[in-house]
Amino acid sequence: MPRAERERQMMAAAVRTFGQRGYRAASMDEIAELAGVSKPLVYLYLNSKEELFTACVRQEAAALLAAVEAGVDPGQPADRQLWSGLMAFFAHTAENPDGWVVLNRQARTQGEPFAGEVMKLRDELVALVAGLIAAAAREAHATPAAVDRSGAADLADRDMAGLAQALVGAAESLAGWANETPGASAKEAAATLMNFAWTGLGNLLAGERWPPAAVR
Repeated sequence: MPRAERERQMMAAAVRTFGQRGYRAASMDEIAELAGVSKPLVYLYLNSKEELFTACVRQEAAALLAAVEAGVDPGQPADRQLWSGLMAFFAHTAENPDGWVVLNRQARTQGEPFAGEVMKLRDELVALVAGLIAAAAREAHATPAAVDRSGAADLADRDMAGLAQALVGAAESLAGWANETPGASAKEAAATLMNFAWTGLGNLLAGERWPPAAVR
């Protein structure tokens, strides 16, 4: 078997084992057995348990970010971009539950260097969402908003950054809920967050719902 294929096989076994057993409880013996290789071969390819886990975190982070970026169509209005990005996020986390546990639970709780790898992913997601919020702001004002010299532009930037942080944090929590709730779908999770973040709680209570008929 080519080296690259064998590494993919071992990485898949590692993600599954770390996701289901946790970093501390998972053993290299279990990973080797699941991958159908010897433990020395796992060490030969990936050196140590810590390096193997770091590789898993990086792999899953890159895959999730790529999925979200691919889901966003820059040619669409801002609300459709956010909707499609959320759909891609929740679809990926639902299809890769072990990978999501590795990122959102295991890596975050094991300290450095693992937590730092997850923060890099989070920063990328926050930047992406902040860009969508900025696009929405531009759409809301046909021309760039006038900015005085009192620092309003800086305040607006902080507002967008804060909103992006809140939205990403909510998505992370909602993904865990969706994966653990029988029958919850990626579309349901995405619609829940769009209703809260885009439609707004006040409008939601008044009977408005996402997605509108034009998007369904």
